[in-house]
Amino acid sequence: MKKISPYLFFLFLLFSCEDVIEVDVPAEEPRLIVEALIRLDPNDSFHMPVVKVSLTSSFFGSIPLTGLRDITIINLSLPTAGGGNFIVLEETAPGSGEYQDPDPVPTRFFEGGELLLQLEHEGRRYFARTFYALSAPMDDLQQGDETLFDDDDIELEVTITDDGTADNFYVLDYGEGEFLALEDKFFNGEQFSFSFFPERTLNPGDEVTVSIMGADREFFNYMDLLVEQTTDNQGVFETPVATARGNIFDVTDLDNIDLFDNVGQPDVFPLGYFAVVQEYKRTITIE
Repeated sequence: MKKISPYLFFLFLLFSCEDVIEVDVPAEEPRLIVEALIRLDPNDSFHMPVVKVSLTSSFFGSIPLTGLRDITIINLSLPTAGGGNFIVLEETAPGSGEYQDPDPVPTRFFEGGELLLQLEHEGRRYFARTFYALSAPMDDLQQGDETLFDDDDIELEVTITDDGTADNFYVLDYGEGEFLALEDKFFNGEQFSFSFFPERTLNPGDEVTVSIMGADREFFNYMDLLVEQTTDNQGVFETPVATARGNIFDVTDLDNIDLFDNVGQPDVFPLGYFAVVQEYKRTITIE
């Protein structure tokens, strides 16, 4: 009489019971993504603004690049004579989805007045507006000794002095997609230190560059929502509690007397944000 080992019997049972499960993945028409965060170093006299565009993809697909018919940035406070109040961005390489002014732009072009972003993609026109947002420089960037959940946690401690003449908002970029949105509600006009514990693994000798950007209330709210949605540990099949809708609008159908707002088409909008911000940076070496 032949005997089947328990291990082989288990494998036979496992594979004989295996069924193919088909999962219906939610699908929708590709939506335009516009990355138009322009960061200005106050020490630079010229800047090369970059705007990146892509499309949302299928659930497990890669993010496809796309192209624009035209894209311009306008400063309404500058005189229109000679075309000095706008710049036209051009694609850096065919199919790259990255648009830039071929010549350096004076930083002062962005620093005053209302700024407009206009672009056209596949027969539809998009529009956004913003104002230059000032930031506070970093007084200090140090590695702290505290931990959050694990002994291997790294504490990065940033110190700033807030301008007490206004309600200020900030966005801190710790690299590799880790951000912190901050408002001065509890430290208006004071020097303040706060800690951040990066989720990624950092080792001794690694260099980390931290930047602090100015923000208005709308950009602060947008980034705060993005941070909330990306730190909820949601599974890949779970739906975020809200859509992070930015300040870029589809205005294709809003140019006639019969339709002057988008109340009747709430789902027609791109993803992304247009902001022009002052930025300060510091770099630290992990010990």
